[in-house]
Amino acid sequence: MRRLIRRHGPCRLEPHGRSPYETLVRAIAHQQLNGRAAETILGRFVALFPERRFPAPAAVLAAHAATLRRAGFSRAKVRAIKDIAGHAVKGMVPTRRACRRLSDEEMIERLTRIHGVGRWTVEMLLIFALGRLDVLPVDDFGVREGFRHAYGRRTQPTPKALRVFGERWKPYRSVAAWYLWRAAGDARRKAT
Repeated sequence: MRRLIRRHGPCRLEPHGRSPYETLVRAIAHQQLNGRAAETILGRFVALFPERRFPAPAAVLAAHAATLRRAGFSRAKVRAIKDIAGHAVKGMVPTRRACRRLSDEEMIERLTRIHGVGRWTVEMLLIFALGRLDVLPVDDFGVREGFRHAYGRRTQPTPKALRVFGERWKPYRSVAAWYLWRAAGDARRKAT
């Protein structure tokens, strides 16, 4: 880890400032798509609701599924986005302010009840939207691949093994993940 820190300098993790609701919708849009395609679809989605910078949960709930499909979402993504909106309207998707009162595990437990939202999605929200510093997304391919390269291993660690190893990085496991993503990127560039 010391080599990675020297190579990449100070960690530049900065929360992006979006609401948990918007972050979850954007995460669903990006699932299984390259970034450019997902952003194009998100642009069309946002354009369907010109009255706001990002569509309000109630407006998304009121929209017909066929309208959302025309933006480019699959049926499964429409279902997930509508479920996120429904949970937001009911108060189950907390505001940024309400998130301060919830632990990481409480957020994971609460938000993974939403269709299409898994642990990894909530962990990305915790790191990149809320700026939580002690989240280690052990199921993330890039984190495990970065660990493999940084620590000179032949194979990626299992999520369980990485979770155990990552205890030494507490209370800054998100920072460790940031450096491991850099290590994975270094390895990709080196391979090409």
